[in-house]
Amino acid sequence: MKEYYNTNGFYSPLRLFDTDEAIEYRKKLELVEAKIGPLHYFAKTYTMLKWVYDVATNSILLDFVEEVIGKNILLYNATFIIKEPKSKTHVSWHQDLTYWGFDKNEKQVSAWIALSNVNDLSGCMKMIPGSHKKGFFDHKSTNDSNNVLSRGQTVLNVEEDKAISCPLLPGEASFHHGLTLHASQPNNSNDRRIGLNLQFISTDMQQLKSDNDSAILVRGKDNYNNFKIDVVAKNDFDDDGYERLLERNEHYNKTIRENSLDK
Repeated sequence: MKEYYNTNGFYSPLRLFDTDEAIEYRKKLELVEAKIGPLHYFAKTYTMLKWVYDVATNSILLDFVEEVIGKNILLYNATFIIKEPKSKTHVSWHQDLTYWGFDKNEKQVSAWIALSNVNDLSGCMKMIPGSHKKGFFDHKSTNDSNNVLSRGQTVLNVEEDKAISCPLLPGEASFHHGLTLHASQPNNSNDRRIGLNLQFISTDMQQLKSDNDSAILVRGKDNYNNFKIDVVAKNDFDDDGYERLLERNEHYNKTIRENSLDK
């Protein structure tokens, strides 16, 4: 798995838990959404939802992350990326590290976990193998309201014929490097396309765009203390955590927009 990841900049699929467990997580998500509204693209959701932290500390998942970035691991973010059925929502070709603000490129990995069926019809992710070895690509900011990305940042002239689709069943995950070119198309299915995107970094990483950024140790030791420590929710819907979520989400979005590498 690690060899494939290092060569291609991604790995998919890896089974983390069974379909029934994925269905239960989806139910928990949608119960909370019924109370407070859609949770699409909110940052740091483990500050309000304890079960998100439980998913992020799944041993199979962390074993893979450890293979890639080492034994001392911070959970930096957990975000639901949801495409409603028959929606035009999409994600343009981009590299994550263009806007995160970290001082290193190699010691991070994103895990994308399916809570519904994710395939070409519903708009699964597509990766350009080996693109993570080519450095940063120019990104153009766009005004596409259907683009999930914060500024519609888009890499043009991507060799899409080389793209590999990453379909997932509920409970499966894909992993990708922050410099891997990836995108996803609209959801043309009759069901929601629900993914939980987790971002992991090594403890020696630093945030160059903020002195108030946060994360939480999920494996190993943190001898650097470069980030404030996130507070994890106490239960499946933590009322106090809702305020934390709003504050951390605002900070995260401000950080990724500031001095972005988008052009």
